Amino acid sequence: MTRKMVAGSLIGGLKETQEMIDFAAKHNILPDVEMISMDYVNTAMERLAKADVKYRFVIDIGKTLKKEDAVIHQCCGFMADTF
Repeated sequence: MTRKMVAGSLIGGLKETQEMIDFAAKHNILPDVEMISMDYVNTAMERLAKADVKYRFVIDIGKTLKKEDAVIHQCCGFMADTF
């Protein structure tokens, strides 16, 4: 006898995810985030350990990188402070 398992996901597939993102954009629904600088990362980690976090942390790397590096990352769609 072998055991069989059925698994699924409650978040949906790619189509449903894209529909949700499109809906949020159309209705100007934005995430609740706390922007932090690279200098604050260690403090943020301490806050995570203490469960003292209300919103998702987003590291603002645009103000941390050299200007040339920021332009390269922005061209690749990698800027953390753009959402």
